[in-house]
Amino acid sequence: MANQARKRRSPDGRMSLGEHLIEFRKRLLISAAAIVVALIAGWFLSTWVWEMLRKPINDLEMQGRDAIISYGDISSGFDTKVQIALFIAVLIASPVWLYQVWAFLAPGLTRREKLTGVGFIGAAVPLFLGGAYAGWLVLPNIVRLMASFQPEEDAFYLTARNYLDFAIKLLLAVGVGFVLPVLLVMLNFIGVLRGAAIIRSWRVAILVIILFAAIATPAADLMSMFLLAAPIIVLYFAAAGVALLHDRRVDKRRAAELAEYDLDDDTGREAERGDADRTKGRR
Repeated sequence: MANQARKRRSPDGRMSLGEHLIEFRKRLLISAAAIVVALIAGWFLSTWVWEMLRKPINDLEMQGRDAIISYGDISSGFDTKVQIALFIAVLIASPVWLYQVWAFLAPGLTRREKLTGVGFIGAAVPLFLGGAYAGWLVLPNIVRLMASFQPEEDAFYLTARNYLDFAIKLLLAVGVGFVLPVLLVMLNFIGVLRGAAIIRSWRVAILVIILFAAIATPAADLMSMFLLAAPIIVLYFAAAGVALLHDRRVDKRRAAELAEYDLDDDTGREAERGDADRTKGRR
């Protein structure tokens, strides 16, 4: 079958639409199988994860508050366990399905693009996990603050489904926020965004990051908001530094190539003139 697949390909190694669809189906089935296998481990880990997520509620109860997680219907307990197990399974199987996505895209990339893509994936996965962990750290503060808006004599009852949705959305939102600087570096490497533009936009970026942290922590807890915003801001400037170093190497290489043909590189000059014009327009 492998020989037949190679024969069906064009002489330059390109694949037809049908072959792409077959390849996509194969990668999708492998990813689904990995998630199903990881779902077994997620099922056994779900009890421990649920205990960790509901710990802020238990802490309120230990402080004397009437705080309880309730189950609205007969299947809520099972649904909650399955949802947690599926979330864990996607995280555990992430190396497999990320590789399948990469293997599907890699044949159309050059060697340099492949190395760059591997670096981006290698940086994005730990940053996402670190962001999810940061979200888990601020979760107790958010729950404690939200409970403080209610009179102490009133019961603080939460349905398991709503509380789990809130916790998972918070972890995902913070995890994605930590990955955004990697996206800036990727845009720089493909030539869409220059490092100087990232540096010039630092005021707007900090404002957007603070707004994102405020939305990700839907509470008036300034400490939790700044605990989320501070590492993202540091990552933003780190991404700007990487982009500036990459631009310097690219500019040197372009200047060397143009010097061989006695040509001038006016790209940087035009960009500087455009920046100056925009600055004058603001004034």
